[in-house]
Amino acid sequence: MIDLAIPTLETDRLILRGHREADFESMLAMWQDPVVQRYFHGEPMSREDAWARFLKGFGMWAVRGYGIFAIEEKVSGAYVGMTGAFEVRREMKPRIDDLPEAGWSLAARFHGHGYATEATRAALAWMDRQLGSEVFCIMVPENVPSIRVAEKCGFVRSHETIYKDEATLVMKRPPRGGIVGVPTN
Repeated sequence: MIDLAIPTLETDRLILRGHREADFESMLAMWQDPVVQRYFHGEPMSREDAWARFLKGFGMWAVRGYGIFAIEEKVSGAYVGMTGAFEVRREMKPRIDDLPEAGWSLAARFHGHGYATEATRAALAWMDRQLGSEVFCIMVPENVPSIRVAEKCGFVRSHETIYKDEATLVMKRPPRGGIVGVPTN
């Protein structure tokens, strides 16, 4: 793979880095796990759709200068999941095309260890330094664990909308320093 200059971040227990092709099978297993998918809009991903999502992650780094980090557990080297920001241009009202969207997903065996909060805080701190932009995230209102992660990371409830025929909570996080504005390159 070519080098996209994706930064590597470290926390006490985790390494956040660019995805590697070797991560794909672990990512696919995560996206096909019904426990992980229960709060997502849609069905567990096919291999084809997961591969497309995997490749889109690299495009986000190349086009926007930010994207999704792979989360690796320091002690074991295991693929934990992913966190970071992306731009989806979702078909929802009101549209939120001008802000990065934060997101996190962890393999089920890593749920409940505080990894999502730890990793997402590190990714957001990096984004604050690079972008200084407001960030939003979405989730179904029943996803209480993810709402708690969002709140611990500084997100506040903004509004509810409908996305893919489901009630969807939109949360926003104000900028925390850095350069005001989002790169447009």
